[in-house]
Amino acid sequence: MAAILGLDLADAELIAAEAAAGEVCDVANDNSDGQIVVSGNTAAVERAIALAAERGAKRSIMLPVSAPFHCALMEPAAEIMTYALAQTETRRPVPPVIANVTAEPVDDPDELRNLLVEQVTQKVRWRECVLKMKEMGVDTLVEVGAGKVLTGLTRRIDRELSGMAVGTPDEVEAFLKTV
Repeated sequence: MAAILGLDLADAELIAAEAAAGEVCDVANDNSDGQIVVSGNTAAVERAIALAAERGAKRSIMLPVSAPFHCALMEPAAEIMTYALAQTETRRPVPPVIANVTAEPVDDPDELRNLLVEQVTQKVRWRECVLKMKEMGVDTLVEVGAGKVLTGLTRRIDRELSGMAVGTPDEVEAFLKTV
């Protein structure tokens, strides 16, 4: 996987398609304006980095990840996830979940199962998800887990939104006392 900085989604999609050259190179994440991640076979991703530089990207960075997430190479994992989710009881979420692969709210448990499987091999539409949440009246996003990457991306997408990250059990506990 590699982050391409300084190009838009349409340019990154063209680069990924050209770089594939018989291998897999897919746009994996639309993180924010000017930050797109590609994923696939290492050689194809390296070709995408070279093409991005030729086409005016400010910078491209290979990401230190354990697998080529959100691309066709993850199909075996999607099959395993399909089986696992079929064995899992799900309930209607309240509020609805904004699905990463559609950037739309979903509350049907069966549809959520399908979309969770799709997100294993499909592009994460984070920029669109954030804008959809704002459209729905959300004004503060809380990132739960290690790091602050999504909080930073949220600020780049729309400065009117506030965001905060809670990563440790103590931070989560403190946050829960405020809501």
